[in-house]
Amino acid sequence: MTRFIHDQFAKQYLEELLSPFGTVETGKTIAAEVQEVDVLFIANPESNRDRSSLGLLGQIAGNQSIFEPFRNAVQPKQIRSCLAKLYAIQSNEERKANRENNPLPEEEVITGWILTPTASTSLLDYFGATEDPIIGVKGVYSLARASVQY
Repeated sequence: MTRFIHDQFAKQYLEELLSPFGTVETGKTIAAEVQEVDVLFIANPESNRDRSSLGLLGQIAGNQSIFEPFRNAVQPKQIRSCLAKLYAIQSNEERKANRENNPLPEEEVITGWILTPTASTSLLDYFGATEDPIIGVKGVYSLARASVQY
C-alpha cells in the first residue's frame, strides 16, 4: 500500500510507460535471505582506551564499522554482497533512530571495510571503494559513502 499520492502516481506512470517493453511489477516485496557480516564493531562510548596500539586496525575502526576480509582477490559479486549488508545495517540503524526521535548524524553512520590482498583499480572505482589517503595501505578499502553535502 502506497502512503503518498506522488508515490502511487510515479508507480502507475512508470508502469504505463515501461509495460510495452517488458514485465513491470509495482510494490514488489523482496524476501531477503539472512545475511551475516564477518565482523561488526561498535565502539564503547564510555571507553577511554586508545586504539593506537592496534595499529592500522585502530585507525580504521571508527565508532561503527563492518569488516569483510577476503583471502583471495575480491570479486564483484562479493562486493555487492558487502554493500547489501552495509546498507541493511545502515537502514536498520536509521529506522531505530527515527523510532527514538533521535536523528542519526552522518558522521555516525556505519562504515564498511573490505580487506583483500588484491583488487583492480577499475573494480574499486566501479563500486566507489577507496583506499584511505591518510592510511595509504593497499588491501584496505572503505566502501562507498555519500560524498555530497546536503
